[in-house]
Amino acid sequence: MAFEIKSPGLSTTVQDRGRTGHYNVGLPQCGSMDQYSAELGNVLVGNGADAAVLECTYMGPTFTTDADAVVAVTGAPVDLKVNGESRPTWTRVALSAGDEVGFGVIQGGTRFYVAVAGGIDVPVVLGSRSTYVLGGVGGHEGRKLAAGDVLPVGAPSGEPPAAESVPEKFRPAYELDQDIRIVLGLYDHRLTDEGRANLLESEWTLTPVADRMGLRYDGPGVTWKERVQPFGAGSDPSNIVDAGYAVGSIQIPGGTQPIILHRDAVSGGGYAMVGTVISADMDRLARAAPGTRTRFLAVSMDEALAARRARADLLAKVRAELDVRS
Repeated sequence: MAFEIKSPGLSTTVQDRGRTGHYNVGLPQCGSMDQYSAELGNVLVGNGADAAVLECTYMGPTFTTDADAVVAVTGAPVDLKVNGESRPTWTRVALSAGDEVGFGVIQGGTRFYVAVAGGIDVPVVLGSRSTYVLGGVGGHEGRKLAAGDVLPVGAPSGEPPAAESVPEKFRPAYELDQDIRIVLGLYDHRLTDEGRANLLESEWTLTPVADRMGLRYDGPGVTWKERVQPFGAGSDPSNIVDAGYAVGSIQIPGGTQPIILHRDAVSGGGYAMVGTVISADMDRLARAAPGTRTRFLAVSMDEALAARRARADLLAKVRAELDVRS
């Protein structure tokens, strides 16, 4: 079976859990920006966690199915319509051959996900079906979807859970205020006391310059300690001799306003990383819409690891409450 794309939306790509193991040669991990929402979509339709979904940014696609199918739309709140009739999100929905699926205006956040029983069956490239648009790798022909594309859907291989919907208490909030936890380093020692205080004690606003590579914030700015720049570094105080970047790294290019690297980010370069968003908060970061007011909270490595365990425990709790059968 297959989905035929009638209208692609603003930026719709095929994504899964990501392409790990190649960051050392400059190929980012890609994958769904909001992994929590994508995974629960797969749970609802009986897929394994690594099945590929459609990631839709702001404006969703319109598509038809040539066979009966089971889908679930999760992530940011959006109007889901099947043949013009409203259907619930965060809920398993049965489609009949010939049905047309479309979406209204997003009501918060930035991205939502379409999971289908059997998964989007594009070729696996270096261990993943995820799209890396900048490199033209993976997904459907290495690019975002276009009108006329036909996406194959795999054969369902698992049983859906007993429950048809994810309870409201487990659905993410899409608020315009966020606290994002970070671990400081490697180069926070280069900030002045005032610069460090501004980073951690001030409010920052997400700008419209935000995509799968990174999110730029606007705020009071930071200041750097004066030094003679070492050979090989640029002239700006935020420049260093090249180093590797962790996913979630906070850079301050130009010396004042932060950029947080996300799933399609480059793996290294010449900007100092003053901190890294903890893995447990990367999904929350991905849900932020432009204008979101953000505070960065410094935590220890032990606290970051505890948050990662808590996130895994939450997913296990959701699966248990849904009575996942396989």
